[in-house]
Amino acid sequence: MNVELTRFRVKPGKSSVVDEWLRFLNEHMSDVLITLEGEKMWVETIFREELNGDEYLYWYSVQGEGGQEVEQSDHWIDKKHLEYWDACIDPDFRPVDLRTEVVMIPEKIRGAMK
Repeated sequence: MNVELTRFRVKPGKSSVVDEWLRFLNEHMSDVLITLEGEKMWVETIFREELNGDEYLYWYSVQGEGGQEVEQSDHWIDKKHLEYWDACIDPDFRPVDLRTEVVMIPEKIRGAMK
């Protein structure tokens, strides 16, 4: 199991597109959840923050081993998600993986994630 929290910087001026992107994901959640199965993505959460004049998105995830990468998916929802990603995420900013210190998932939940 892989538990991650990663920070990505949003391109300047793309805040309204991020609004649209996050609204799109929420409005199509049933399709989003279908694609997570193939990725063995058991939990995926997006957080948003403005810090020192820059906007950031954080991805928190709990993922099983051997899942498909989103870039490998043929599902329309993933293709649209990646279009938003390219439009909004700053490729010049090196993503920051926060260090995992403690993972607190009860064994019965871990077992269900396998």
